[in-house]
Amino acid sequence: MGAQISKQKERRKSLSVEKKTLCDLSGSCGTDFPGCDYRPKDRKNWMSELNPEKLHINQIVWPGTHDSATNKIGIPCISRPFAQCQSLSIYKQLCLGTRVVDIRIQEDRRVCHGILKTYNIDVVLNDVKRFLSETQSEVIILEIRTEFGHEDPAEFDKYLEQQLGEFLIHQDDHVFQKPISELLPKRVICIWKPRKSPQPKHGGPLWSSGYLKDNWIDTDLPSTKFDSNLKHLKDQPPVSSRKFFYRVENTVTPQADNPIVCVQPVTSRIHGYARLFITQCNSQGCADRLQIFSTDFIDGDFVDACAGATHARIEGKA
Repeated sequence: MGAQISKQKERRKSLSVEKKTLCDLSGSCGTDFPGCDYRPKDRKNWMSELNPEKLHINQIVWPGTHDSATNKIGIPCISRPFAQCQSLSIYKQLCLGTRVVDIRIQEDRRVCHGILKTYNIDVVLNDVKRFLSETQSEVIILEIRTEFGHEDPAEFDKYLEQQLGEFLIHQDDHVFQKPISELLPKRVICIWKPRKSPQPKHGGPLWSSGYLKDNWIDTDLPSTKFDSNLKHLKDQPPVSSRKFFYRVENTVTPQADNPIVCVQPVTSRIHGYARLFITQCNSQGCADRLQIFSTDFIDGDFVDACAGATHARIEGKA
């Protein structure tokens, strides 16, 4: 018992130090970066505002959500706080400006997060199609993976093609260099990551797992995650020459041996430092590597920051 109490004291001390580190960095460096003052007039159509003929796929700083379809996961007030990473439906996230969604599924095609489950994948796809029907030039990256510990749904690749076929941008390395206008009316890059089933083939309507990479670390310490994100981002090639998408997640993860294991109070430790991260990318010379930037409980300011960084690239200011 004494050892456990001592361990918790050390954890609280480390957490306090890490929170102060980010707070002090924000105070000393500020959160100004090229494009920081930009605000879309309509977040639902922010890509369209930037001109699809000028906006190339590899210029976009894509605002994404982590564990995107968890708004109704588990049992409210009982199990939900331990797995919920978003409060909005997929449709509302897309209308807010989210352009990358992260979906985990199990063998019966239900969305899940670990052992907890929620609605069928049909709910997600219907939300995506509803959003696409209401917009003209917004491009979405839809990542769907089989959750760890689960089996792949049967013939899931065929199901995705049937549901989204008319919108799917086919797997092609040349896509990264193209403006959105050359891809239209196709508007969905669907990355399917099965655990055991064959990977999507080059040239097909679905993209394989190697086209979306990240360097996730399992920590609830905000400065540790912030620094790790910067370190791994610096190791990536610039977006101008990259032939895959690279994701940075502005999130931290509850730890089982910590008294606070609900997602929202833990991830809030880093949530407010998204603009600081983009600022540090610029000051440390890796802004040209930032591409997908994801968060828990996405809000409008997060979207604005990504849209602003994208606008600066188009204008040649970043």
